[in-house]
This record gives sequence, C-alpha cells and structure tokens, in this order.
Amino acid sequence: MGKLTAQAIVERALRVGDTEGLDAVTIRRLAADLGVTPMALYWHFKNKEQLLIGMADHLIAGFVPEPADDRPWQRRLRDLAEGLIRTLRAHPCAKGVLEQVGQTEVPNFLAVWDHALGLARTAGFNREESCLISKYLLQGAISIADAPVHFDRSRTPEEVAEIHRVKRLALESLPADRYPHLVEMAGPMSGGGDTGLYDTFGVDLLLSGIEALAARR
Repeated sequence: MGKLTAQAIVERALRVGDTEGLDAVTIRRLAADLGVTPMALYWHFKNKEQLLIGMADHLIAGFVPEPADDRPWQRRLRDLAEGLIRTLRAHPCAKGVLEQVGQTEVPNFLAVWDHALGLARTAGFNREESCLISKYLLQGAISIADAPVHFDRSRTPEEVAEIHRVKRLALESLPADRYPHLVEMAGPMSGGGDTGLYDTFGVDLLLSGIEALAARR
C-alpha cells in the first residue's frame, strides 16, 4: 500500500468499531488489516487513547457548522443539532468513541461546542446558562444519533420484525390495571416506528425548550 496516513488508520478503526465494537479496535489488529507493522501505527498514534481521540476528531470532521449568517439563531441552532445527528448516525460506534475521550481534546468537537455556545449567547442567555444549554443540546444530539431504532442494519427485515413483535407482546401481557399506559402503547414502545419522526421529534423537544426559555427574556 502507499504511505500510511493518520486518516487511513482512523477510517479503518471506525469500520472495525462499527462492525465489531470498540474492544476489537487495537493497534495490532489495525496494523494487520492495513498490512503494516504496529510500529508504523505508533508513528501516528502512541496509544489507543490517542487513536480514539483521532477517531472522534474524524467523526466530527464530517460536520462543519454553518458560518455566522443572518438567519435567526433558532434556525442555526437546529441546523447544528440536525447536522451533528446526521454525521454521527453514519457510525454505530460514534457514541462509544465520544464517551471514551476527553471532549476538550478533540479539536473538531471544540469547534462545534464553541458554535453552540455562541448561538446560546445570541439567544440572550448568560454565560452559565449558555454552558448548560450547549451541554444539553450536544449530549441530546449524540443520544438521538445513537438510537437503537437506527442500528438494525446487521439483521434481516424479518429478524427485526420478530424482535419488535416479541417486545410488543411482552408489554401487552403486562397487568393492564397496574401498567395501563405501557399496555396501551405497546406498539410504539416496542420499536419499529417512524425513524424520521424519532429524529425530528427529538430535535423539536430539545429546541422548543430552549426557545421557550429564550422567549421569557
């Protein structure tokens, strides 16, 4: 192969993480996959911690916040949340990667975070409130992107349908006098619903709270 690059390493690491889990991501495994010695990888990443930081930075690099413009802050904040969700959605291991690194060590995440803070300040929140809003918004977006409803790709449609059927039956069999709402909503609770609605409703829930607080200013 040609010259080994950090990008090639993290892209391979993400493929392994997506299909086999992060425990399978090791320097030795990646070296074997890339046809090089482990020392060739250590030139770019001294240990797995640095590799995870590189993976996280590469993940977020796929999402570039829109530059400042004349649109209302509400629209720009929504674009930030939706863009981050779309970017992370491409990798089932994304949430696990971000949970294992110090996010202040990831330059591209810092850029997104700084953007969210700036938009919160534009909305009229003070510094402490802006910090909280940015944390809730970014963590909410990460959780929405990681929703299991979007990661049934390794199973056949028939297998997915059977999993949802078993979950629905389990909820429907609960005592209705004790758990009336779980029984009533067994269908949507068991999964298999509209994945688009899951995303849009989640973002609406996050943004409507922020907008309601801003309107009180």
